[in-house]
Amino acid sequence: MIENRPVARTLSHLVLVLGVLIVAFPIYLTFIASTHTAQEIAQQAPMSLLPGDNMLKSYQLALFGGQTDNGARTPPVAPMLWISLVSALVIAIGKIAISLLSAFAVVYFRFPGRTVFFWMIFVTLMLPVEVRILPTYKVVVDLGLIDTYTGLIVPLIASATATLLFRQF
Repeated sequence: MIENRPVARTLSHLVLVLGVLIVAFPIYLTFIASTHTAQEIAQQAPMSLLPGDNMLKSYQLALFGGQTDNGARTPPVAPMLWISLVSALVIAIGKIAISLLSAFAVVYFRFPGRTVFFWMIFVTLMLPVEVRILPTYKVVVDLGLIDTYTGLIVPLIASATATLLFRQF
């Protein structure tokens, strides 16, 4: 059988390992570059493939902000990561909850216009994101939710795709 050929298995594993190395090398190179100063990277013709001694300072500067060597001020990334984490978690949980409730209602409750409501949800799948950006921004502005978690999260919670998938199963 073809599956039991050791040469083919070894060759396929070598190809897979080579593919992983090709994909992982730029990530490794980016990590190594982040441990060196900009001057070290610019001065060395082939950049060193070993970590530098600037890792703690670089990551502290990136996460918490501060003054760079050339006098530029960098903003802290840690608060931005926190905002992204909170937003993503609340959006995911809210999206699942609302989609489950709407799919449950469409499937199990018998009420007039049930099919119309499902098709209204389904038709929103056809609207591209570009069409919804300005109206969503206008609603958020009118409700006074600019620069708030609520203004960032609420417009993204409703999901016709999740409702459709939950309705199917």
